[in-house]
Amino acid sequence: MLLAILSFRPSPQKRFQRLVQPHLGSLFAFAWRLAGNREDAEDLVQDVVAKLYPRMEELEAVDQLRPWLNRVLYRQFVDSVRRRGRQADRPFSDFGARDNPSDWLDTVESDDGPPEWAVDRDRIGPLLDKAMEQLSPDQRTLLLLHDVDGWCQDDLAQVLDIAVGTVKSRLHRSRAMLKKYLQQTMEPEGSFQRPDK
Repeated sequence: MLLAILSFRPSPQKRFQRLVQPHLGSLFAFAWRLAGNREDAEDLVQDVVAKLYPRMEELEAVDQLRPWLNRVLYRQFVDSVRRRGRQADRPFSDFGARDNPSDWLDTVESDDGPPEWAVDRDRIGPLLDKAMEQLSPDQRTLLLLHDVDGWCQDDLAQVLDIAVGTVKSRLHRSRAMLKKYLQQTMEPEGSFQRPDK
């Protein structure tokens, strides 16, 4: 009887695949956001999967696997950056590109506001890149995950292993710094004017 029960239990590979495979797409997207390119993102996800395979029982005991996997991936990324002794940076305009090399701002369509609010997309991309480069890597990552990718503050707090209040204050400071850098970059050229209300 025991032999019959054991024969119906899936192999460790199948159990691992069933747990992790539904999350691979979001893990890869998160890895790409952190690493900045396909190759490093693939390596990062592969490293995490290889590290987790022997920890099957721990995986099966996790209630909310997606945030837990994202936290593991984030820590793996931080460790790999520290090991390399460099920061994984890239221009902000690359973040929306994914497989498309065109600037992500070119894909944004908006008919909101009067024509005088329109900003020349050829100029705003490099200015935004320059402003984003002034932020720390942690500030850039937080802004991109929340404001571009749409991560909620609770998920960010879980992944970064910090309180939700800390996420809120860091987002506020990061946005304020980005605004300051953008104003410093754009106002001298006369390219940024707030419309009269």
